[in-house]
Amino acid sequence: MVVAEKEKMSLVIYSGNLDSALAGFMLATTGASMGMEVSMFFTFWGLNIIKKNEGGIKSKGLVRKMLNFMNRGGSKRLKMSRFNMLGMGTGMMKGLMKDINMPSIDEFITLAKSIGVKMYACTTSCGMMGLDESSFRSEVDDMVGAAFFLGEARKSKVSLFI
Repeated sequence: MVVAEKEKMSLVIYSGNLDSALAGFMLATTGASMGMEVSMFFTFWGLNIIKKNEGGIKSKGLVRKMLNFMNRGGSKRLKMSRFNMLGMGTGMMKGLMKDINMPSIDEFITLAKSIGVKMYACTTSCGMMGLDESSFRSEVDDMVGAAFFLGEARKSKVSLFI
């Protein structure tokens, strides 16, 4: 008996905004719930989504330390890409999400991991920003390069850039 291979979906998460994170995780969890094998590749500012919320980030070099001080990241610090209004718009969006029982980013990350979504941090972006494995949440599967991710995307029926 031949077992059919699962359809694959590959997402590049480039933006570290709340609305981009929501779009990415809605698509990833929906795809996984439909039986797809889903990979999420977080790069540049998208890494903020999967950074730990607590603790400091240890970086080498003054520029990297300054970058990580100014760009702390973490799912609880994500802002709206538009209409942030000094945090008021982000607060309103989080309130609306709660009103309709939409998962928070933390809940989406936990859900995604529990249904088999693979989450990867880009090694090149991490190297540039001075991030290592200890910078990320436990749900992150690995740190990989663009070549690894392109191998995944090449086999995917759906590839999206968010």
